[in-house]
Amino acid sequence: MKISADLRLLQSRLGHEFQRPELLVRALTHSSIASPTRPSNERLEFLGDRVLGLAMADALVRADRTAAEGQLAPRFNALVRKETCADVARETGVGEALKLGRSEMMSGGRRKEALLGDAMEAVIAAVYMDAGFEAARDMVLRLWGARIAAAEIDARDPKTALQEWAQARSQQPPRYVELERSGPDHEPVFTVEVRLDSGETEQARARTKRAAEQAAAKALLARMEN
Repeated sequence: MKISADLRLLQSRLGHEFQRPELLVRALTHSSIASPTRPSNERLEFLGDRVLGLAMADALVRADRTAAEGQLAPRFNALVRKETCADVARETGVGEALKLGRSEMMSGGRRKEALLGDAMEAVIAAVYMDAGFEAARDMVLRLWGARIAAAEIDARDPKTALQEWAQARSQQPPRYVELERSGPDHEPVFTVEVRLDSGETEQARARTKRAAEQAAAKALLARMEN
């Protein structure tokens, strides 16, 4: 099967040259453009989620041979959550290569967290089906890179950690105020400010209100702890 220049570029970024490039094409085909002769990536996404989970569980156990299950679980969740998969998809250009229906494309589908995360998982499954688990695992470890080493830090939920910090100092739980919502309805950007009783504040912007709250909490907690 002959593939386009953009798919060759994506293969280069992924670090895997497909023997069966039709698997990559399927991994990039969203249900909005699927047909009986052009299957969507949903089944691959289901499989890729499991391949990613095994690769990450194996990597974490090998990286820290003394960590208890209670320490490994939050690190694992931080690495396999949809937001992390979406970040990797953006970095590798998966979103740019997605095949979408017109309505999904017009609504900003290439930038949606869930859609990008699903596509990244589908790509992992495509590599697994093309060359086996070791190839898929090696790609995952390469693309996730420093995130694996930083998993213990990322596993901390910033809002929970900031609330615990405040309560330990006899303060009320932090308050989160939405300052602004900008951008089109299909792709809003939220600006949120977190406030402590003691007067300290921090602001952050993100594509979802929850992500903005998390980012603001993380920034304020880092400043207060330092």
